[in-house]
Amino acid sequence: MIRALFLSIAQLGDRRILAVLVKSLVVTLLLFLALAACFALGARAMVRDGLHWGSGVGDLAAAAAVIATVGLAWLLFRAVAIAVTGIFADEVVAAVEARHYPAALASARPVPFARGVAMGLGSAGRVIAVNLLLSPLYLVLLATGVGTAIAFFLVNGWLLGRDLGDMVAARHLPAAAMRGWRSGTGGGRLLLGLAGTGLLMVPLVNFVAPVLGAAMATHWFHERRGK
Repeated sequence: MIRALFLSIAQLGDRRILAVLVKSLVVTLLLFLALAACFALGARAMVRDGLHWGSGVGDLAAAAAVIATVGLAWLLFRAVAIAVTGIFADEVVAAVEARHYPAALASARPVPFARGVAMGLGSAGRVIAVNLLLSPLYLVLLATGVGTAIAFFLVNGWLLGRDLGDMVAARHLPAAAMRGWRSGTGGGRLLLGLAGTGLLMVPLVNFVAPVLGAAMATHWFHERRGK
């Protein structure tokens, strides 16, 4: 995994990978800006039309909604960033394969855009649903001091490992074989996901972490396949 990380960092300057990074960041930013605007407008409308507390309160509610959205954005960044990157991930995987695994690139089946979108939305849905489902456990583990952080890290590492692995496997395995492949690669995908989750928690690095994760997954997939 260390080798995969270093190889991925070394290729960040690749124009194709930089293009995906820029597209992913722009789309992610636009999504959060749209979410903030919807919350702000909704809060102002509620105060103005329902409670009639005056425009000053409406502005205050709108400001509070924006602040709340910033907090929500921090919590949902991992889900949205990975989902958006997943849509363009095929370009990252292809760039890594072109440089390091040309034989694999020659036999790969590019992932259609519609399937990439479906995988990205599925990724976001899983991370939100699973974390909401486990939120009572996170609250219980607060009493242990570090228990919540460990559980959150493991759960999201497991989820991210599936997402990153699928980004590469979808190019080389038929859809019917994906489930069997996942069942036989659980340990490796967990390590991959934990590494990616760790990168997502580092300030500034978290902006490039999804693209790094896709590149690392490509190296992991082909190195494992070649053994």
